[in-house]
Amino acid sequence: MHADLDALIRQPIAHRGLHDGNVATWENTLSAFEAAIDRGFAIECDLQYAADAVPVVFHDDDMERLCPMKGDVRARTSSELGLLSVGGTRDRVPSLSRLLSAVRGRVPLVLELKGREGDDEGFASSVLELVEDYDGPLALMSFDHWLLADLKALGANRPVGLTAEGIAPSDFETHEKAMVLGLDFISYNILHLPNDYITLQRGKGLPVITWTVRNAAQQAHSAAHAEQITFEGFEPA
Repeated sequence: MHADLDALIRQPIAHRGLHDGNVATWENTLSAFEAAIDRGFAIECDLQYAADAVPVVFHDDDMERLCPMKGDVRARTSSELGLLSVGGTRDRVPSLSRLLSAVRGRVPLVLELKGREGDDEGFASSVLELVEDYDGPLALMSFDHWLLADLKALGANRPVGLTAEGIAPSDFETHEKAMVLGLDFISYNILHLPNDYITLQRGKGLPVITWTVRNAAQQAHSAAHAEQITFEGFEPA
């Protein structure tokens, strides 16, 4: 197993950092990441592609839920986004570079690329350029098959995984189209486990992490069907 992946599955992964449901500590902020580090949790976060071709840490396509304005996050540069308050707090929208310099390898990172088909030219390569020399455990994942294909074609030197969900045969057929790329792990919806496809992949030795685990009962369910959890809303044992 890749050393980064081995490190990743050793400890629970804080979904978008260790936030409090966006009351005082907001998701995908440096404060949420520091809180996760303080508690010894790995960090999952989301990457969008800003207008100046710089990856930034942000979940939504639209800015309204997280920042006090409407508009497409991709219509603004990373510098413009870096001036905007998240949830009215002191936290600003961090670039991927800022995230990496803040975490400094203290806990594992899982970066989820949020793609848009037909509008992602350069996204994968910009992420790989930034993480290539990062000194710490790190993995990349996405729902978007074209981004996964780009990451693999560009020779990613970090584990690359599929983010997925579903229990229908058509879902499994779609997943398999991504897995033939030679992916290293799967991040799967806890509500859709167990299922035959994931059981088969684990039987092949492929690690599985779950999302989003929200209580101890779901954590116990995940332990029976996956290697690690991505959690939110409680602190796992």
